Amino acid sequence: MQTTLILHGRDSNILTITLNRPEKYNSFTEPMALELQSALKDAESDDVRCVILKANGKAFCAGQDLPEVVERAKDENYTLADTVKTTYNPIIRAIRNLGKPVVCAVQGTAAGAGANLAFACDIVIASHEAVFVQAFSKIGLIPDSGGTFFLPRLVGLAQTNAMYLLDEKISAEEAVSIGLIYKAVNLGKLVDETQQVSQKLASMPTKGFALYKKALNQSFENTLNQQLDLEAEYQTLAGNTDDYREGVNAFLEKRRPDFKGK
Repeated sequence: MQTTLILHGRDSNILTITLNRPEKYNSFTEPMALELQSALKDAESDDVRCVILKANGKAFCAGQDLPEVVERAKDENYTLADTVKTTYNPIIRAIRNLGKPVVCAVQGTAAGAGANLAFACDIVIASHEAVFVQAFSKIGLIPDSGGTFFLPRLVGLAQTNAMYLLDEKISAEEAVSIGLIYKAVNLGKLVDETQQVSQKLASMPTKGFALYKKALNQSFENTLNQQLDLEAEYQTLAGNTDDYREGVNAFLEKRRPDFKGK
């Protein structure tokens, strides 16, 4: 019987996506990646206001399933770029372009593309048992899945170089201290902490979150002047939302706002 490689389900306005190949430490095959891409497409629904990305089993994700690419390499027309472009790039683009916050819960080892998948998310919460490692250099590859993009922006060149060149493992506590992830908690509290953060985000002005995320993405390419102009443009768009009007009215009326994400 074929196992569903990606589980996803809704609880109110929060969509939870679960990597579900625990016997292989949630290492990616192309079918698994395509299922994740489909689940992220479902997250575009207006009814979804926050996404949780998590995994079953001991490991969060061990990266690429190497036997798959070894088998595919028997075709002389195959290149590793085929896997990167069809498996990982669409996932990273979907997370970054999704107009809702993505909260990643890392319970165990996140290696290679699995680590960089987590770093592409908006908020990462890890258990104290989690370990982050690039794992590319030991097999002669470079970081993919946005690794060369996100890592230097998160932790700077020195830490990025050590993580890749020396293949250094980063504990959850160290990951917090260097700004790689948001928070580390006890494993038994990971689910509750992730839920609490996600519920808070889903109750906030998520229409503004979408504009913020879009502006942040563009900041990586813009000059300061271009970004200032973009902020003015997007601030106007945010000011035209129902959430903005509700936020202002709630402030003036000294009550708790009831945001609808519109």
